[in-house]
Amino acid sequence: MKEHAFFLSLGFTADQTELIQEAKSFIIVFERIEEQISGYDEKTDPEVIRQLNIQVYQQVSYIWAFKRKVLGLILSCKIISNNIPLLVDHTSREAYYFAKRLKELNEGILIPLPEAIIKENVFFLKIMADHSKFIGHLLDPSERKLVDQARDFSHDFDQLLFQAQDLDHMRPQSETIPLLDQFLDQNRVSVVALRDFKKTARDLIEACRIKSNIPPLLADHVYREADHFLHIIDAFDAHLTAQKKS
Repeated sequence: MKEHAFFLSLGFTADQTELIQEAKSFIIVFERIEEQISGYDEKTDPEVIRQLNIQVYQQVSYIWAFKRKVLGLILSCKIISNNIPLLVDHTSREAYYFAKRLKELNEGILIPLPEAIIKENVFFLKIMADHSKFIGHLLDPSERKLVDQARDFSHDFDQLLFQAQDLDHMRPQSETIPLLDQFLDQNRVSVVALRDFKKTARDLIEACRIKSNIPPLLADHVYREADHFLHIIDAFDAHLTAQKKS
């Protein structure tokens, strides 16, 4: 969330001082929360964690509202911004996802595994598809090979997303271990390839070896999200494997 606020602040024009300041205020808020959390560990009182979740939920709700406000200003042509509408929407979806997760944690809600597998993949496949589009858009057009690779990933993840949505529409009949197993395996292959592409792009950007409008922090941000998605896939796969053995 802190990095989202930073990216948004970079995208506003110099005269949009109020929006820049609002974005920067969220950077301060989330930095303070980061500092607070650094003192916690697995031995921290669960009630302290519950109160933390409430605190973070409130701040994430506020930044979600800010992002939707900015999106509305852009789409109604009330401001001209370097923030791409899809990117603003993308970050607002991640804020909504985060807030929803915090609420579920505090309420002790556990989504059944098959449903969770499908819905988490629907969410993250859309995130990966968006990332591919952002990379292709922000690379200099003269980086033709990398732009083509990004477009190929965009198409691949659009197709995977459509397949995941189809599987979601077929629930609960689609919630079989063989189908979910194949679903995770197929997604993993593409996510590994995209993660590795992002890592290469990040390293090239940091070394100033390619031409782009992508800040190094943004390149690292999208790489970390792909890596996080892989950890989620592996965790789901481990749970399915345990179910098959039981």
